[in-house]
Amino acid sequence: MDVGVGLDGSLVVRACARAGLPWEDALIVSAHELRRAVNACRAHPKVAVLTVPGAGPAELARALFPQTPRSFVVCEDLGGPDERVVRVRPAEATTRPWNAPQVVLVLDERRPPDPPGWIARPPGPDGWALDDFAGAALAPQARAFVLAGLGPRTGDLVWDIGSGDGSIAADCARFGAAAVAVGPDAPSCELIRAAVRARRVRVAVSRGTLPSVLDHLPDPDAVFLGAAEAASARACAARALHRLVATADEERVPELLDVLDEAGFRAEAATLHASPRPARPSVAVVWARRAVPEPSPLPAERARPVERTPPL
Repeated sequence: MDVGVGLDGSLVVRACARAGLPWEDALIVSAHELRRAVNACRAHPKVAVLTVPGAGPAELARALFPQTPRSFVVCEDLGGPDERVVRVRPAEATTRPWNAPQVVLVLDERRPPDPPGWIARPPGPDGWALDDFAGAALAPQARAFVLAGLGPRTGDLVWDIGSGDGSIAADCARFGAAAVAVGPDAPSCELIRAAVRARRVRVAVSRGTLPSVLDHLPDPDAVFLGAAEAASARACAARALHRLVATADEERVPELLDVLDEAGFRAEAATLHASPRPARPSVAVVWARRAVPEPSPLPAERARPVERTPPL
């Protein structure tokens, strides 16, 4: 997904002007990679989506509704004779006829607008995994290691299953990723919501247990799995598109490595000790990336004979 680079910003400026909105706080994305554009809309309060054939208002609305409430401003033929700017809800966007829309402004009107900044795309956080508090499942040092393996970024969707406090999801959201934290029951979900509010980010919270809770979640780019076992790792690996990081008891690590290898991942493991050591015990971390096929070597070119012109 292109994010704010190589995109026609003039269309976005014009679209925001027609809608009566400032453009400086809009994240600009292209719908060439619709799934990643949708993830950006899940994570950010104002996204300007430059449409392409087959990826317009209806497709965005189907992907977001009803889990992600948003308002749409659909802009057609900006500056042309058939210019039209229409504000709709996602349910309406799926049924209305559209005439080659150029820009869809996807707005989370429940969130206050961001203050003016010096850059038209969200910068990375100034720090991560910095806070420590009673009840946190992972020490900050271990959490930083986990985040390095997850590699969250704008356009990604990350599942946080088993952190207990939503801390992994919250840090991923600070990097611009869309994040879903899963809790097994109502008290755990409320604990996650409280921790997320304290960090001033937005994270979707889903209640349920593995594997059934995964059925209604969108496919993730990366998954964090706490207290992993073979069955839970197998269920998550079947859905993870790119990366998976898990914490586990050390005796389970060999089995987890085998499960991930069978699922098409390249996995490694390490045992982490915080220094100076807190009261927490050491933690075993397994991190994995889906294996990418090696490109086929190009066929060797046959040497062409060099023709020489005889001297006159």
